[in-house]
Amino acid sequence: MTTTTEPVAASPTLASIPQRRVKVGLVAGGLGAYWPQFPDLLPQLQRSAARVSEKMHALGADVVDVGFISDAQEGAAAAEKLRVAGCDIIVGFLTTYMTATMLLPIAQRSDAPVLLINLQPTEAMDHATFDTGQWLAYCGACPLPEMANAFTRCGIPFRSVSGYLEDERAWARIARWVKAAGVRAVLRRGRHGLMGHLYPGMLDVSTDLTMVPANFGGHMEVVEFDDLRVRVNAATDEQVRAKMAQAREIFAVNESVVDEDFQWAARVAVGLDRLVEDFELDSLAYYHRGLEGELHERLGAGMILGASLLTARGIPAAGEYELRTSLAMLIMDRLGAGGSFTEFQALNFFDNVVEMGHDGPAHLAISDGKPLLRGLGVYHGKRGWGVSVEFDVKHGPVTAFGVGQTRDGRYTFLASEGSVVAGPLLQIGNTTSRVDFGCDPGEWTDAWSASGVGHHWALGTGHRVNELRAVAELLDVEFRELRV
Repeated sequence: MTTTTEPVAASPTLASIPQRRVKVGLVAGGLGAYWPQFPDLLPQLQRSAARVSEKMHALGADVVDVGFISDAQEGAAAAEKLRVAGCDIIVGFLTTYMTATMLLPIAQRSDAPVLLINLQPTEAMDHATFDTGQWLAYCGACPLPEMANAFTRCGIPFRSVSGYLEDERAWARIARWVKAAGVRAVLRRGRHGLMGHLYPGMLDVSTDLTMVPANFGGHMEVVEFDDLRVRVNAATDEQVRAKMAQAREIFAVNESVVDEDFQWAARVAVGLDRLVEDFELDSLAYYHRGLEGELHERLGAGMILGASLLTARGIPAAGEYELRTSLAMLIMDRLGAGGSFTEFQALNFFDNVVEMGHDGPAHLAISDGKPLLRGLGVYHGKRGWGVSVEFDVKHGPVTAFGVGQTRDGRYTFLASEGSVVAGPLLQIGNTTSRVDFGCDPGEWTDAWSASGVGHHWALGTGHRVNELRAVAELLDVEFRELRV
């Protein structure tokens, strides 16, 4: 199964928002009774701990390294340092045998997920030459069941990775947990905007705003279309011209685009940038119907360009008031997958693909080619007119990912891996991708619809099920992978 681990990049003409680095609390330890018995052991284990710290830094993390602990008293001191540091994840390096009481206070006080790692010095011992002291350097697995039992009895979730110091497989799993902790931190600290009102009749989209902080943490900011209106009105002609120039660099502008509509979309985009900045938003979901061409209708119809530019910069914007999908797009973006606003369009039983996309915000950084701006005289099912984005997600492995909501209000993660393949696409100002899920498209559609996903989801690059499963575990959210 292919996994894309490299993050997507915004267009060279788009400045990605600064992203907070994940903060890793690192503590290594072993049983102090060994040090006088085996004088060479502690220096060897400390070298291993230094190597782990170095590789943690290489993952792009800010590492709070509290050093090497040898007894429960040192463990308690380390626990206080890590509590104050406010880490996103605590990594306990089991270098050799150590007692559970050395790490338990750290896990109890940190208010962060715990990852236990057991990385012996090399792939295997040299059995013919090793003495007891040399063996003990390979004995990190010994305390792992003890830690697991103690943590379980104390009600502390944990996860573990076993391997050796330079084991790429083990470090890939460690990196997955570190990345998942970063996503958890984004959600816990995030500010999520909701602007306008529900698309009439879309009951699946409706959600209790309290459920966001209840499930993920973070803050819900309810903003008005009038908050956008005053910022659009304040946009200068110079700012609008600059935004149009930026759009011409990023998009191929189709001849159907009316210059007046292009200028309006650019003006709305300038206002959106200011709105997001003023309210410090990490994501935005919006919709407004409007009437008879009045200003709020024109604002709602003018959102697609600016919302797509924001999404490509790492501030996902979803239409149709789709809060849970804007959150899904944020999660996918922070995993490096992009995440574009998506729904069903049609099924192709000749080619065995599901055609999916939307007439709204696209994640431009995952476009297979230069995205197109197309002029539309009407948006299907919506009021207004203007410009829309047309593109295809990069061909290759992709993951469909949605956030569902159960009857009792809990959120669920729903994901399915497939591949975007080449073929004919609609040319109607929509994002459209042909996704092969390796099965009959009708069966996949029935199973995906029955999963509880709702009307929309995020489509991102790479096979991301393992990463999403890790995020779900750290958030204590149910995870369902769809395989047909």
